Amino acid sequence: MSTIGTGPQMQSRLDAIIAKYQPDLKQFEEIYKDIHSHPELGEYEERTASIVSENLRTLGFEVTDNIGGHGVVGNFRNDDGTGRTLMLRADMDALPIREKTGVPYASNIMFKDSEGNERPVMHACGHDMHVTSLMAVASLLVKAAKAGQWSGTLTCVFQPNEENGAGAMAMVNGGLYDHAPKPDIILAQHVDHRRNGNIAIRAGPCESAADSFLVTVHGKGGHGSKPESCIDPVVMGCHMVVRLQSIVSRLVAPQDEVVLTCGSFHGGDAHNIIPDFVKFKINVRTYNEKVRAKVLRAIGDIIRAEAAAAGAPKEPTIERTHKYPLTSNDVKLTEQLRGLFISHFGESHVEEMEKLAGSEDFPNLAVLHNTPYVIWFWGATAVEIYDKAAEEGTLDNLPQIHSAEFCPSVRPTLEVGVRAMSLAALSYLTGELQSKSSS
Repeated sequence: MSTIGTGPQMQSRLDAIIAKYQPDLKQFEEIYKDIHSHPELGEYEERTASIVSENLRTLGFEVTDNIGGHGVVGNFRNDDGTGRTLMLRADMDALPIREKTGVPYASNIMFKDSEGNERPVMHACGHDMHVTSLMAVASLLVKAAKAGQWSGTLTCVFQPNEENGAGAMAMVNGGLYDHAPKPDIILAQHVDHRRNGNIAIRAGPCESAADSFLVTVHGKGGHGSKPESCIDPVVMGCHMVVRLQSIVSRLVAPQDEVVLTCGSFHGGDAHNIIPDFVKFKINVRTYNEKVRAKVLRAIGDIIRAEAAAAGAPKEPTIERTHKYPLTSNDVKLTEQLRGLFISHFGESHVEEMEKLAGSEDFPNLAVLHNTPYVIWFWGATAVEIYDKAAEEGTLDNLPQIHSAEFCPSVRPTLEVGVRAMSLAALSYLTGELQSKSSS
């Protein structure tokens, strides 16, 4: 793998390339607002994918559509195929949230899901900004390539269904690498509520692995006045939920940072009837694969033991509903990128990212070839809003991703996203630093 660094001469050249070949961002602002106004849930990103596909083809990419659903992959080859290969990724799907931002381009979309339910849809996680930024980056890099500024192969992946943790692996299983060369490295970025102009990056584990389950507890129903003739699945399920918290407090060490949540619990319909079954949903987040295995094993042991102790007529079912990998940034590559960002944006604008309890399926793109990868975050909150909140001690009140009020400051956020990804991509594709490091 080639390295990325921050020699002053290379830095100056990359800054000049970005300044010279950055496209007019006004058109991309309009694209962003259009995508924001027309969000699509995971597995239904047809309109967004068509915008992406048309844009890449116009730039001269070899494009393949409908990989793993509505996934799009574009390859731009600027050599004989023997040079460096870089993959950049953006996710496309939105969330079932009713938008409350009040901006003129807010979403009013209602979507009928697979079960026939009408649901509001909003880009509350910034995927619209990810898509738009990568399209602008692709434009910049193609212009730079045609001017002889870099050689190699650039692959841009626009991924569906990230919010369900399934899109990246669906693309891999759907033939992504039949239509894209094996990458040397993979890069991605994600907006959040940080201050405009700030970038956060972390080496090693930075986003949790996440596992979600639907548990069905079986009992014996009957009249609420005769519990002795029933086997109450509500009480049984409650014992399970409470006992599961002992995994966090007693089974693993505090430094192992496990979060276990029961987010849904349903059973019965009447106040005086003990139901036959109860269903509840749990989610667990971990940062270490050994700890993850230990916790998941304990979840099954506790649920089955509580059911046996209560005399359940049959064993509970535990159905996995979502699975996200641990996101662990390549350490060497991350530190080199950190230096690159500091040189470009200034040390005060590059933060050490905290470990996030949120999860991301981006690493699944890297599993097949064990490819080094890095994902970083960049700020979407207007400077004046962020600074006022910091002064008043109300930063926690700022709208964050997955909030109905999350709304990036469009032009500043887009500009920094384009610069950050272009800088990282060019530093790899130019190859200048590697030649200097090896001389």
